Amino acid sequence: MGKISLHFLIPFLLMGNASLSYAQDDKKADDSFWVSAQIRTRGEYRNGALYPRDKGESPAGFVNERARLTFGYERQKLALRFSAQHLGVWGQDALIDKNGRFILNEAWASFNMNDYWFVQLGRQALVYDDERILGSLDWNVAGRYHDALKIGYKNNGHQLHGIFAFNQNDENVIGGTFYDSSKTKLYKNMQTLWYHYDCVSTPLQVSLLAMNIGQEGGDAATRKADTKYMQTFGTYIKYMPDSWNISGSFYYQTGKNAASRTVSAYMGNIDLSYSINRLWSVGIGTDYLSGSNDADGKYKAFNPLYGTHHKFYGGMDYFYATDFAAGYNPGLSDTHVGVDFKVSNAVSMGLNYHYFATAVKLDNLKRTLGSEVDYQLNWKIMKDVSMTVGYSVMFGTSTMDAVKGGNHKSWQDWGWVSLNINPRIFIK
Repeated sequence: MGKISLHFLIPFLLMGNASLSYAQDDKKADDSFWVSAQIRTRGEYRNGALYPRDKGESPAGFVNERARLTFGYERQKLALRFSAQHLGVWGQDALIDKNGRFILNEAWASFNMNDYWFVQLGRQALVYDDERILGSLDWNVAGRYHDALKIGYKNNGHQLHGIFAFNQNDENVIGGTFYDSSKTKLYKNMQTLWYHYDCVSTPLQVSLLAMNIGQEGGDAATRKADTKYMQTFGTYIKYMPDSWNISGSFYYQTGKNAASRTVSAYMGNIDLSYSINRLWSVGIGTDYLSGSNDADGKYKAFNPLYGTHHKFYGGMDYFYATDFAAGYNPGLSDTHVGVDFKVSNAVSMGLNYHYFATAVKLDNLKRTLGSEVDYQLNWKIMKDVSMTVGYSVMFGTSTMDAVKGGNHKSWQDWGWVSLNINPRIFIK
């Protein structure tokens, strides 16, 4: 599934008209069709976002945009979704451009086999629990999607999903199954089992996750495949009594990574938030992701895989959304506190503080990486139209310089404003 032109969308517009006529002509029909359009424009001022800036480096600025068009069709036991998007930075393309670069970010069909079992096949987002391991990454202008087969079961608060994927670069004729993931950053194959239970008597949710990731460890020059398998096991728990929201997770990784190193890593977190009243809420939490400082022994740095990292480890995306400096993967300890205030039914704001440190002690360096302050304002202008404004500051240390680059003595900040227009039209 690659690049498509605007002509791809015409059959679905016609299908929408056919679906409307069908529903009008047959009163017994239960078919429904919906269309969703999104324009999301975000302007950013980067003066140390993603990576710390060095002394004397000038800030950057740009405006990016997502234009997405989604078509959904549903009837008894069948659902289909197609979503195409055009992404880019203002000024990136010529005034007269014939590329027609629409890319499919969703293209799947779901079949209900009976009241309990379903099968979903195609390009889809994989979003589970609080998105620490598998998330949609909607903050990113492109989002994240997987080509996979999902088999699911749901009954009386119990859910069970099996997810299976096998990736190749092209329709190979010969040459085995070598997979070059240098551009895609994807696994070669994946098998995941997820179980979730919603308790009936108490506001408790429990999930279990078991994931087997196959990564290519072979030789690109000879295209000789050598798949290395790494396993991730863990649990996520959420408890919401009265005004409290308490959640936590723990995951362990074993097996081998693509570099053939034996993996033994783990991560854990706990978060507590309390709604003081309908206007104010406060929260506190901590995350710990194990790190590695041994180049020859077991690899002890936890990999949060395909989670939505921007959601957890600071808005400036220094950790896991971007790489550590060469030779470092010291893990992360993130202690954070925050407060949210609802100004009105349309306006809310939040202020969060993060204290970052390495998970392991590095030679001749202190563990403290620095502190980050994130502010965000949300304004629902009208139905289907919202604006978000954010500003962040990072106060780094010499340890941050070593593991991420830049100069902590230089002012590091980041600001942005985003307008999101996202109407949806239902046609029965």
